[in-house]
Amino acid sequence: MTLSLAVHGAARTVTGSCIELIAGKSRILLECGLFQGSRSLEALNHEPFDFDLKGIDAVVLSHAHIDHSGLLPRLVAEGFTGAIWCTVQTADLLEFMLADAGRIQEYEAERRNRRRDRAGETPFEPIYTEEDALAAWRAARPVALEEWFEPAPGFRVRLWNAGHILGSASVEVEAEGVRLLYSGDLGPENKAFHAHPASPAGFDFVICEATYGDRMRERVSIEDRRRLLEGEILAARARGGNLVIPSFALERTQELLLDIATLSSSQRIGQAMVFVDSPLANRATDVFRKYASELEDTGGRDIFGHPSIRYVNDVAESMRLNTLSGAIILAASGMCEAGRIRHHLFYNLPRPDSTILFVGFQAEGSLGRVILEGAKRVRISGRDVRVRAQVRQIDSYSAHADQAGLLDWLQQRIPIAGSLFLDHGESASLEALRREAQSRGVAQSIIIPESWASGTSSDPGNPRGARRRACPSASRRSGAIGRTAMPISPRT
Repeated sequence: MTLSLAVHGAARTVTGSCIELIAGKSRILLECGLFQGSRSLEALNHEPFDFDLKGIDAVVLSHAHIDHSGLLPRLVAEGFTGAIWCTVQTADLLEFMLADAGRIQEYEAERRNRRRDRAGETPFEPIYTEEDALAAWRAARPVALEEWFEPAPGFRVRLWNAGHILGSASVEVEAEGVRLLYSGDLGPENKAFHAHPASPAGFDFVICEATYGDRMRERVSIEDRRRLLEGEILAARARGGNLVIPSFALERTQELLLDIATLSSSQRIGQAMVFVDSPLANRATDVFRKYASELEDTGGRDIFGHPSIRYVNDVAESMRLNTLSGAIILAASGMCEAGRIRHHLFYNLPRPDSTILFVGFQAEGSLGRVILEGAKRVRISGRDVRVRAQVRQIDSYSAHADQAGLLDWLQQRIPIAGSLFLDHGESASLEALRREAQSRGVAQSIIIPESWASGTSSDPGNPRGARRRACPSASRRSGAIGRTAMPISPRT
């Protein structure tokens, strides 16, 4: 008997993470993530699964980000009845993250069905609903870090801190005599709240993410980052307008609150007036508060209850923020593609005294990227908006390890007797990390799984046979998402 592996997502891309492991008659998934980004990528969420979901016994989830968890509701809605194993923190976050994703799917389907040019056509159906999302959350089976569990016959698994976000984990798997480690997403040095990633060394196979496999960031401590934020807050206050920060609801918002509360308590930014205008971020913050005693860098204080911070949930109160000056407004989404940040941009972009501060990655084509690259006018909700506000950026907030961090993590896992697989990265990042890892001799071979289907398949993990997907960013010649499962054997 051998352990077999099939990659169904996040191969040569940073979205849609999903890996299938097959041992005898047992099958488990590592992740079941939503494809995000271009329309062609998002269209993949509507395609049939590459595997027979009735044959899947369990899912092991590394963390709550939607690109890793966002197709779990669809999996459950289509008949999956197994457990979703994850850390207790991830299980708590999933309740809100998945429900929000379900509401977004319902809203998008409704919006498209309202279009006049679609009159008389078959209505769009959401990929899944909020009810489906809550059903998936109820399937979560929390497990403590570093404790062995058996998600399916023939599999032994335990989770290790990945240092990426609250509850994030790397996944150690033993099956058919094979020891395998899946990194999940790995956090960088000097990550607030969480200890450095940890796991054992000496595996047959390792699967490692490569999100920033081609990027070397300047080493910035938490105090260095706070000094940068302090400077931006004081400069924004001197201009007299609002400081508007597009922020991801999970982890980035809480890191900002940690830094703002610390700066405010030490009297470095005066009397701050902070509004967190994101119901999802506020729910995520409640989970952080629940585990406050386990978080690093807080000094034992409830920094989320700082008197300068006000959490906004009501829509009317959110709209009233447009009348303020001198406020710090944190709102989602982080790339300005949806959510309440858009109306704050609508009211603050035309103001020369206001400041827009970006603290996260802005994908190509997103509204945030357009503003950051210097557009003089942008379009928000069908209306042209002139950009007169100051546009600033701090590039020191990241939840992902850079190339040096990934290489350090890999070297701490050696010896790797068999192959190193690199996933969750664009082609340039994957190739750069492959070259560096190869030069350091971290594994006997390094494999970069391919992305898109070509030819027919008799893969038992793809019983539907050939299913083709078109995507402008990838050639059909480049390989397969639902590729034939690769057997991997223990190495001595």
